[in-house]
Amino acid sequence: MYDCIIIGGGPAGISAAINLKLLGKNFIWFSSSSEKVTRAERVGNYVGLPDVTGRELNAAFDAHIKSLGLERTREVVTGVYETGDFFTALARNESYEGKSVILCLGVQVAKPVEGESEFLGRGVSYCATCDGELYRGKDIAVLCADKSFEGEAKFLVSLARTAYIVPLYRGCEINAPNARLILKKPLSVTGDMRVRRVNFKDESVDVDGMFILRNSVAPSALLKGLNLSGGHIIVDRACATSVKGVFAAGDCTGRPYQYAKAVGEGNVAAHSVVEYLDKSS
Repeated sequence: MYDCIIIGGGPAGISAAINLKLLGKNFIWFSSSSEKVTRAERVGNYVGLPDVTGRELNAAFDAHIKSLGLERTREVVTGVYETGDFFTALARNESYEGKSVILCLGVQVAKPVEGESEFLGRGVSYCATCDGELYRGKDIAVLCADKSFEGEAKFLVSLARTAYIVPLYRGCEINAPNARLILKKPLSVTGDMRVRRVNFKDESVDVDGMFILRNSVAPSALLKGLNLSGGHIIVDRACATSVKGVFAAGDCTGRPYQYAKAVGEGNVAAHSVVEYLDKSS
């Protein structure tokens, strides 16, 4: 049982992890390296580091992380659930328990497929290893948002009767007799009580399920009960969300989308977690 589960590896997640470490709390940090930071040509408003490049700023972040011995768990969390007085996070086929949660999800760039949220748990899945066996010998669609997910997609192909692979990138290397590549974005997923069809601009395919493999899950699908506005998580000045024990920081809470703001909110969220744990004990 962790004091906190941090989800997100950008500046907000880094700040939350650093501050919880300094505050002596026990946490698990689901994170990948922040490639978005390295792509910034120049950052002109980060206090104390004038005109720093994104690569230089990210190197400073990494050095701070290493100096504290922080460990990243490089898995995508596909669901967070309230379980009595604690929370359970699902990543692949493992579950992790924490007394609190900090969401540092960044801004959601990918637009959800129409019907995705409606059919989540009724044919739409975000986890290949969790739900793949349910579709052995069946027809499935696999939306693959990044080449890094090809291993999971190939696993699903090995189980399915027919797998319609929908890569959102160039150079897909999935090749099998039962795999068919569809090189266009899906418009919607439809069905009755369960998923029955994935629809494209000029064709539809009949399926028993659809796997959506992305680097992150939209807040509305990740945790039920979050109040949102325009796709952003609504928080108060303590970075508390509408779900007691859950806090949010960074771009996922809204504009301005700036590193300085994200780092500040990560700090606030960490201190709010400590206050929440003290009151709960």
